Amino acid sequence: MTVSTNPEKLLIVDDMPINIKVLVQTLRSQYDITVATDGLTALELTTSEKPDLILLDIVMPEMDGYEICRKLKSNEQTRDIPVIFITAKDEDADETQGLELGAVDYITKPFSTSIVLARVKNHLRLKKAMEEISNYNKALLEADELKENVNRIMRHDLKSPLNAIIGFSSLLLEKGWDGDDKESLEFISNSAYTLLGLIDQSLDLYKMEQGIYQLRPISVNLSETIRKIIKTHARDVALKRLTIQLVPDSATMTTQNPAIILGEELLCYSLLANLMKNAVEAAPKSSLILVSLKSETTALEVAIHNQGEIPPSIRDRFFDKYVTFGKSFGTGLGTYSARLMAQTQNGSIRFESSEATGTTVTVRLPVPG
Repeated sequence: MTVSTNPEKLLIVDDMPINIKVLVQTLRSQYDITVATDGLTALELTTSEKPDLILLDIVMPEMDGYEICRKLKSNEQTRDIPVIFITAKDEDADETQGLELGAVDYITKPFSTSIVLARVKNHLRLKKAMEEISNYNKALLEADELKENVNRIMRHDLKSPLNAIIGFSSLLLEKGWDGDDKESLEFISNSAYTLLGLIDQSLDLYKMEQGIYQLRPISVNLSETIRKIIKTHARDVALKRLTIQLVPDSATMTTQNPAIILGEELLCYSLLANLMKNAVEAAPKSSLILVSLKSETTALEVAIHNQGEIPPSIRDRFFDKYVTFGKSFGTGLGTYSARLMAQTQNGSIRFESSEATGTTVTVRLPVPG
């Protein structure tokens, strides 16, 4: 069954009957035609009939075509309707004025009916294409808003029980829990902390990509953050018989003077947890992972070294999105998100890798001034 569609609407505005007759004969077989012979009627019909395109003469009594066009383009309800001037005024200045007022085309009399028909078709196609783009962009904005709302709801609903797990487990540990399951309690606390970071990261990464993330920096004890991360990887480290060694900058870092940076705790945790996960996965069995801290005047560097090599084929794309190698379930977002989180905190990240020396990924973060 063929689905019929309503013809597009045209409004012809001209005070000369002969011009109206020729245009109507040219266009009526394909379009729904409405006619106005003065400016006031033209404006009223534009509002009531909502034409898809207007063919507008310039030289008319009381209100000329320029003024009609000016009023149409100043009205939010009619400004997007394409206007084609059809006029005997053939000076360059006349055409320039018409186009500057917002007309999409300018045809001089006497005109060719075939040219009028072709230009009307082209501008209606263009109008339809612009409407489709506008609708598509609107749908994208609505989908993006829905995505953000869903993420916000999920983050709120998931974070509430996680905060309780983190809070109570930390409280028990702070009170000096000495039961047989202290190690398990620490693992629960650190795992909940990791999941909390992933939940926050789900929406924050998008904001970082768009450059709209609002950083709220505070002093973060990076030494403690790294120790938490190392504990969360205890199981994988044991399975591969790895050793992780934390080497602070002995000249400046002590228990009383830990490694402090200026950033956000969850961002630092997620950043370094991603890098540690990669190091554990890439390190050969029974090897050493070295985490070194180096203090400078304005920054602190964390270097994570393992004896594995980054494949040469991905080295120039190591921090790019979706780049992964040899991982059947890898997303390729670990190093990409680490780069975003380092830059968002006014820091930087780099790596060195070779078959002989292994791989070192170094994160540089600012310290409180």
